[in-house]
Amino acid sequence: MSEETTEVLENETAEAGTPTKKAPKTIARLEEEGDIAADYLEGLLDIADLDGDIDIDVENDRASLAIVGGKLRHLVGQEGEVLDAIQELTRLAVQTATGDRSRLMLDIDGFRSGRRKELTALAEKMAEQAKTTGASIKLDPMNAFERKIIHDTIQTLGLSSESDGEDPNRFVVIYPA
Repeated sequence: MSEETTEVLENETAEAGTPTKKAPKTIARLEEEGDIAADYLEGLLDIADLDGDIDIDVENDRASLAIVGGKLRHLVGQEGEVLDAIQELTRLAVQTATGDRSRLMLDIDGFRSGRRKELTALAEKMAEQAKTTGASIKLDPMNAFERKIIHDTIQTLGLSSESDGEDPNRFVVIYPA
């Protein structure tokens, strides 16, 4: 089924008053999001007179961009807060251009990939502790990206977890088997 056919069917269903579930984005749409985001990020780098190469990929049904090279650590911030802000601005730029909400992920200077490794190790350690003690483990507050990594790791280890609390103090609880 073509994209146009899918959109027509979604519109007809919506007009009939039936709730619709949005179809997953195609690879072509995600690549288009990546291109729009890359253009936006190139503009930001030019304005700030910073060097950096932008890598574009599609991972886990979302556009994924990484800015590498140059001195970019200040674009990450102490705990990734500047990176989160730039990612949100980039998502808004894509949404403005396409009319659709974007779930793109941005990494700068390898921060997110390094954080993913740290959080995976933390989840494995805490899962072992939950198994050993038989008690649930409450982790410190984390952003959505970090909680997702914990949840995914815990699930692959055969345990369960859930998020609790309100942002910005939302945290993960790991339950023993």
